[in-house]
Amino acid sequence: MMKVLLLTDLHGQYGKMGSFLDLKPDMVFIAGDLTDMGPCEPVIEMLDEIEVPCFAIPGNCDPKEILNTIEYSGAVSLHGASIDIGKVSIVGIGGSNPTPFDTPFELNEEEIDNILNVTEKRFKSNIHNILLCHAPPYDTLDDVDGKKVGSSSLREHMKKYDLVCCGHIHDQQGVKEVDGTIVVNPGPAFEGKCALITLGDEPKEIRVELLTV
Repeated sequence: MMKVLLLTDLHGQYGKMGSFLDLKPDMVFIAGDLTDMGPCEPVIEMLDEIEVPCFAIPGNCDPKEILNTIEYSGAVSLHGASIDIGKVSIVGIGGSNPTPFDTPFELNEEEIDNILNVTEKRFKSNIHNILLCHAPPYDTLDDVDGKKVGSSSLREHMKKYDLVCCGHIHDQQGVKEVDGTIVVNPGPAFEGKCALITLGDEPKEIRVELLTV
């Protein structure tokens, strides 16, 4: 059994981190928007507070230099990277597909597809296969005023994974299963929302709790 704390959309508000860590996770995922258009420097102190393995990606509201910031911290940047930890393999891609707001870290669908194609070549299928992304896949926890705003490229790639951890759309907190893949948006961490994900010893043995601290 492994317990993963999933956070997203902190937007520079880190005061609840102690309460999140009181949940005693074995590992922490941060699915982007660590800042609110910057600054990046306070992120290092926040990440260094996490004493278990932490894997983070940028969100669309993070400046591009957040990648270096994560690398300088005790966390691991998973944007365009993959890692294997025992029975768990994780692929990460940060930023989002284009928004109407011209935020700092946006990628077009071709760029998202290319990054994932390259990263997945190094990806080893495991008991649990996880995609850590900021934007949701298209038509999956991505409704904004009746419009679907998720990424079509992420939707195409998600079939390769058992679990997709995302954020981006603040009011779409939830868990949805699509063709055997579980998609989780824990809700914005600046509101104290998170998900505690328990990964069992067998394939597809995944339990998700949506929590507020």
